[in-house]
Amino acid sequence: MAAPAPITVRYGPLAGQEGDLHLPARGGAPVVCLLHGGFWRMPYGREQLDAVARDLAARGFAAWNLEYRRLGAAGGGWPGTFDDVAAGIDRLAGLVEEGVALDLDRVVVCGHSAGGHLALWSAARGRGGEGRGARGIRVRAVAGAAPLADLVRVHELGLGGGAVGELLGGAPDEMPGRFRAASPLALLPLGVPQLLLHGSADAAVPLEISRAYCRAARAAGDEVELVELPGAGHMEFLDPASPAHAALCGWLARCPGGRVSS
Repeated sequence: MAAPAPITVRYGPLAGQEGDLHLPARGGAPVVCLLHGGFWRMPYGREQLDAVARDLAARGFAAWNLEYRRLGAAGGGWPGTFDDVAAGIDRLAGLVEEGVALDLDRVVVCGHSAGGHLALWSAARGRGGEGRGARGIRVRAVAGAAPLADLVRVHELGLGGGAVGELLGGAPDEMPGRFRAASPLALLPLGVPQLLLHGSADAAVPLEISRAYCRAARAAGDEVELVELPGAGHMEFLDPASPAHAALCGWLARCPGGRVSS
């Protein structure tokens, strides 16, 4: 049986506060929340992960492909982008109340690049830093594909043409509280299983960022798997036919938070 066509669902009244829900043929499925990259900027949007979402639904997952306010749009940056990710994930509870059959005990967040940063951050939200609210949905595991896991280092390297400074409204010495509240490295331990995928030929986000984050996360007591993809660049993760996507699906198949029941 083919998966139903996706439906667009709003999680707030503002432009960009919506997502596409791709449901599998069978109800009660685990949920994979998807967060796209693009250095948090317009015009990059959730259409980047549409093919991935369709593939995950065909594999038996409910794929929640989220949009969020981005730099260049009203409300994008701190704190709007973060508030949107939190509200978008928590919208899943409302969908269940409205009769959508989802397994909220198995919610995994996966993101690419800047979306990988937001995915890792989503597991730590609610710890009290600069007004972050208590989580409504428990994130059981997180996957980051070439994630911007250390915002201080990303700023030092000038990645994305200074995108981190735009996102947080200044440099680390100017906005230390925001960097502590927004950078996954500063939020360790996250307390959930994590997968990091990174290509050895990534020219946009250096592999060393993932390596350093992985070392720090393990030292903090987190369960982290780092998969280095030989010869892969930055964008292969958007192709469901790629080895990069196969690695993600292999992890989901054995991850307690995302495994599809047979």
